[in-house]
Amino acid sequence: MALALAAVRVPVVVGVNGACVGAGLGLALAGDLRVAAAGAKLGTAFTGIGLSSDSGLAARLVHCLGVSRATELLLLPEPFSAETALQWGLVHLVVDPLQVLSEAQALATRLAQGPTAAHRAVKTVLATAATDSLEDTLALEARLQVQLGQTADHREAVEAFLATRTPAFTGR
Repeated sequence: MALALAAVRVPVVVGVNGACVGAGLGLALAGDLRVAAAGAKLGTAFTGIGLSSDSGLAARLVHCLGVSRATELLLLPEPFSAETALQWGLVHLVVDPLQVLSEAQALATRLAQGPTAAHRAVKTVLATAATDSLEDTLALEARLQVQLGQTADHREAVEAFLATRTPAFTGR
């Protein structure tokens, strides 16, 4: 499942409404943007039950937080709140529990109405930016910029900018 989520070429929005622990946290972090309920509890839990991590959790934590915080969370499996996750950048929005679904859907709709080819390109770069050399990242970005510069969405964005209006993206 972690590999399938990583392979999704469009942004994945995750809603967290309740406990999000262990593999659940790994799957939540496999999404691109996360909306969490105020007061929700998150945690790694694995070493607390004599296991290591799974579901790509170690890689996601290192990518999101760095080795030091990931080590702390995995070795000392203390739960943490959605509000703390927001401070750390693990979630992007904390809302009332009754608003998680609607906020996540609104965010997904906003992304779907945006420049989806550009979103796919951003995901492509982000997938390897933390491990590739700067030279490789620059080459990938340059290649993607050339491709995106030829899209209808880019032309529309330039025309909208010049006309001082909001662009209407089509994903082409």
